[in-house]
Amino acid sequence: MKKKLHISYNAPVVLTFILICLVVLIIGILTGGKSTQLLFMTYHSSLLNPLTYLRFFTHVFGHADWAHFIGNASYILLLGPMLEEKYGSKMLIEIVLVTAVVTGIINYLFFWNVGLCGASGVVFAFIIIASFTNFREGEIPLTFILVACIFIGQQVYEGIVISDNISNTAHIVGGLVGSVAGYFLNRKAAW
Repeated sequence: MKKKLHISYNAPVVLTFILICLVVLIIGILTGGKSTQLLFMTYHSSLLNPLTYLRFFTHVFGHADWAHFIGNASYILLLGPMLEEKYGSKMLIEIVLVTAVVTGIINYLFFWNVGLCGASGVVFAFIIIASFTNFREGEIPLTFILVACIFIGQQVYEGIVISDNISNTAHIVGGLVGSVAGYFLNRKAAW
């Protein structure tokens, strides 16, 4: 007897994250960006405003447009399920939260005139963590070195040379969070 095929919700954190980003994007489009600016973009605002603290976490759900969303969603859907399977849903949530708050706070402190939204920092954290998949204690994987040089090096270069609306700092910080997380997650596993 043949088993029926069914669709499985195989990576609940990743899929839920992408669905939230999609809903936030649609609402943002419907409100002309007002909802994104109010709740899903971090920028320098009063520390007396409770939304300032909320936005340190929620800015990763907001995206400027479809192209921004699709670019981030593609990487997250590609890398996220593998990471969620290897490290577990709880750990992936922690990585997303740490990446969000660290990029949010750094943007708040150092880039007063720049609004930050999107999951690019999470994408870079995932890319770097994925490069640690074959980590052994006492070794630095060449894949990590190459990925760090290519992705983070590109962000440093673009941050200096190209003037656009992309927050290269969020990418670099996401990569640094991914480096630390990837190292400690895999060091613990190697023991």
